[in-house]
Amino acid sequence: MITLETLESWLSAKEDEHLDFKEAKNQYDTKKLLRYCVAFANEGGGYLILGVNDKSRQVVGTNAFQNIGEVKSSILNKLHFRVEVYELSHCNGRVLIFDIPSRPFGQPLELDGAYLMRSGEELVPMSPDQLRRIFDEKESNWFTSPARKELSSDEVISLLDTQIYFDLMKLPYPSTREKVLERLVSDGLIQVTKNNAWIILNLAAILLAKNLEAFSPALARKACRLVIYKGVDKLSTQDDKFDFRGYAVAFDNLIEYVHSTAPQNHFIEQVVREDVKMFPKQALRELIANALIHQDFSVVGASVTVEMYSDRIEISNPGKPPINVDRFIDEYRSRNELLANLMRRLGFCEERGSGIDKVIKAAEIYQLPAPDFREGAVRTIAILFSHQDFKDMQKKDRVRACYQHCCLLYVSSKYMSNQTLRDRFQLSEAATATVSLIISETKDIGLIKVDGLGSKSTRYARYVPFWA
Repeated sequence: MITLETLESWLSAKEDEHLDFKEAKNQYDTKKLLRYCVAFANEGGGYLILGVNDKSRQVVGTNAFQNIGEVKSSILNKLHFRVEVYELSHCNGRVLIFDIPSRPFGQPLELDGAYLMRSGEELVPMSPDQLRRIFDEKESNWFTSPARKELSSDEVISLLDTQIYFDLMKLPYPSTREKVLERLVSDGLIQVTKNNAWIILNLAAILLAKNLEAFSPALARKACRLVIYKGVDKLSTQDDKFDFRGYAVAFDNLIEYVHSTAPQNHFIEQVVREDVKMFPKQALRELIANALIHQDFSVVGASVTVEMYSDRIEISNPGKPPINVDRFIDEYRSRNELLANLMRRLGFCEERGSGIDKVIKAAEIYQLPAPDFREGAVRTIAILFSHQDFKDMQKKDRVRACYQHCCLLYVSSKYMSNQTLRDRFQLSEAATATVSLIISETKDIGLIKVDGLGSKSTRYARYVPFWA
């Protein structure tokens, strides 16, 4: 969420291609707004802020776009991508912040035939060279670039674990090497040259390599890293290792190892009367698969990292998230569609956008604090916490759980109420007032809102996410 504290930090920042302030005291031209959205998106995304004088950086307030839902719908209908709009109540007036995402990979955006970018205070057409660089991105896609070239068929088979590929695809292993290679060619994993030499593409290497170090140092640095610490900080390390096998080859063993190494969940054990690990296997599977799929492969020398502490597990991947972390449960935007499609076919993830709701649901069933999704400076981080009694949870943990619970119900066509949130925290009816306070705090910071069609009673009111 963008808060008043976020706004204050931006007021002292320099305007650039990712940040722009407009006074817009009374109104702002919709066509100009659309042009700015296109220009920001073409340059990697950013924030357009209305209600702030761009020279003095004083908040002056704006009356533009009183109907937030209407302007968001207008942007989506005209530009075909979603822009998040935040409305802040500053002491000096109302401020609107347009959170504009980056353009898709290899695809410049246009409005009425104009591919726009910013140049100082002006919006100008992109030059032919700039457009060519963007269009060329698809041609130089990392996944379709060669990992190894000039190989014999024997070398292809020796470098790739083709058996695991056919097993995961639930296909019988072909009787001849030619049929094996033919299948890999049809799935865009390898290529054959005119002189009958073979090329293994990065997509094949990152998924099926028997050893990534046999390809290149750059690919080896994409190997998944697992670190286990003895306490709640990084002072004492129990284990630190890389798995240099391709993701498809290593995935199931990685999940098993992480799950088996986790501490016990004694709270759930008392209920089911059997040994239960702290972190649900399905949640680990979804989060690690997400991290592998959505990492930014253009970040050099960085890999997906799984760090386990005594009280939590942190799963991070290189690159900022392509969507706001508060929208992980209902939105989907893949950074690496080639990789995502193949990993879905191999069974490592399910339908688009269905993973995070499973993580949150598993956390509720196992009575864990709400998972935390964070955007770091150069990484996206997902955190699963060990069990914590309600009385020991901090306010931010309770508010996060309230928001996620509300989202989880809404995407299932249900509504959150005081009772459903009490059930989530496993609290009795005597805690109704306590839960009402959590709902009120979550509503006050703009994460949820009252469903207008429900009961007007505070006790029986229904709630929906802020984006509903």
